[in-house]
Amino acid sequence: MVATAVVNPKAAYFGAFLATLGSAIGCMFLYYLGRTGGRVYLDKVTASGRAARLRVWFQTYGLITVYIPAAVPIPGLPLKVFVLCAGALGVTPLRFLTLILIARIPRYFGLAWLGTRFGDQTMPWITSHAGYFALFGLILAAIVTIVMKWNARRLEQAA
Repeated sequence: MVATAVVNPKAAYFGAFLATLGSAIGCMFLYYLGRTGGRVYLDKVTASGRAARLRVWFQTYGLITVYIPAAVPIPGLPLKVFVLCAGALGVTPLRFLTLILIARIPRYFGLAWLGTRFGDQTMPWITSHAGYFALFGLILAAIVTIVMKWNARRLEQAA
């Protein structure tokens, strides 16, 4: 995405559109794999260890677990297992696709904008600000976690 913006700034936003479209198609493919037999696979893969914790996290916090790694480019944040969980655990296709688009559009168009703005200095700029991206992801995750826990308590008290 950034390379396209640097080499051909006029094509940057079309490249961002194509990246968003490709990501959405890929995520929907994995999502439908999760829907068709994904529960059995998910049970097998998430029987223990880190994957089991990720599944519990998804069951607790829902689509927020898909949104954060889809929106914030932080290495090590898993996305695929949450996409499989979304399919296997019955999230509606339209809701899932909407979430992916809400996450990917700002991410890819933001990278295109950075590429057109900073040119060949984009990657060094991104690298030098990686800590800020990670901090943003952590703050976003913390805020979402607090809101979700608060909402769960509120719903428990109402019941």
